[in-house]
Amino acid sequence: MSKYTKEDICRMIEEEDVEFIRLQFTDMFGTLKNVAVTTSQLDRVLNNEIMFDGASIAGFAKVEQSDLFLYPDIDTFTIFPWRPQQGKVARFLCDIYYSDGTPFKGDPRYMLKRVLADAKEMGYRFDVGPECEFFLFHTDDEGNPTTITHEKAGYFDVGPLDLGENARRDMILTLEEMGFVVEASHHEDAPAQHEIDFHYDEALNMADAIMTFKMAVKTIAKRHGLYASFMPKPKTGVNGNGMHINMSLSKDDVNAFYDADDTAHISQEGYWFIGGIMQHIRAITAITNPLVNSYKRLVPGYEAPVYIAWSLKNRSPLIRIPAQASTEQGRVTQRVELRSPDSAANPYLALAVCLAAGLDGIRNHIDPPASVDGNIFEMSDEERRSQKIECLPENLMEAIEALEKDPLICGVLGSHICKRYIEAKKEEWKDYCAAVSNWEIDRYLVNI
Repeated sequence: MSKYTKEDICRMIEEEDVEFIRLQFTDMFGTLKNVAVTTSQLDRVLNNEIMFDGASIAGFAKVEQSDLFLYPDIDTFTIFPWRPQQGKVARFLCDIYYSDGTPFKGDPRYMLKRVLADAKEMGYRFDVGPECEFFLFHTDDEGNPTTITHEKAGYFDVGPLDLGENARRDMILTLEEMGFVVEASHHEDAPAQHEIDFHYDEALNMADAIMTFKMAVKTIAKRHGLYASFMPKPKTGVNGNGMHINMSLSKDDVNAFYDADDTAHISQEGYWFIGGIMQHIRAITAITNPLVNSYKRLVPGYEAPVYIAWSLKNRSPLIRIPAQASTEQGRVTQRVELRSPDSAANPYLALAVCLAAGLDGIRNHIDPPASVDGNIFEMSDEERRSQKIECLPENLMEAIEALEKDPLICGVLGSHICKRYIEAKKEEWKDYCAAVSNWEIDRYLVNI
């Protein structure tokens, strides 16, 4: 049930003196786009009459099928708190449709809606809680981003050692003004690295929230003369930016992953969900870790997972089962934490493929291997082989090849997105392989 009506939107726009409306949508790479109109066009906005050229968006549409329409989700109406108080700016997140009124098959939001509908048919609601990490770097004299920081703070440090504390506080206040429930924030392990966690929600709402979060964080950072980077591994020798995804299913408002009689308090459905994720994780990685740079983070020594395993308490595997918590109503929550995704992922596609893999595990009763409670990073190769512990893809091309071989994950993406996504990522890998890096110059120029 919608929380707003069209009449509510018209009233709020008039009462709040809104003059500009941004119609936002996300491309298949997770980049936020928008078409801006004045409130004189509000009737056209609410009647789904705003059109744009899809051929101008990478991977979206061919020239002969380029007329696409923006259908605003009126429940995503938000007034930007950082814009002027007179002549305010508001936004809607939009779904994308063809001119004949059918959903555009290249719309990532539509992809997630499809998988959520599958889950609903099985009786499930899919809730997600992300842990979003980012760096706050200095900008140069022209305002361009750098990877420079004067900060020396580490995990959970406070001001004055944490030089980004004031910026992070402003980010949280802004997010709360926009309706976020921020559960916690803190300085992360690397200098200038931060994390803000917000309350879990239904997956579509959370994917929308992640896109809004990144926009708000970058905007507030700029006001503080800083640049917020969600790049997975912007600096050598320190931890990278992850986006751990905490997932749970509920049925009839009861957590479907919890079983009080199981020694680990995990239900059979929970085990199967884990099994499905693990079976498809190599293909999933092409979506949750979408950049060449993503695989600079997925290396031993920097807390990011490398090996395909799960555990109750151990933080070295891919999947961790955190301690259960009770909600305000006294219900026990049980969740699955996938630790490999990074902040560059398109949240709509990432959540869609994770959910689809988990549901596949439930449908086909895919049991996970035994949990691994020791530190996998300290195991020898022989020990890992004896426990049949495999590795995540070591680079983007390996992940894309795994995606091509997984019909389930390709089917979730659909032929439109899958074909264009794979083509773009192969081109990205080709460009990377052909580029000469500073590392190569430093290592070889003089000595060869």
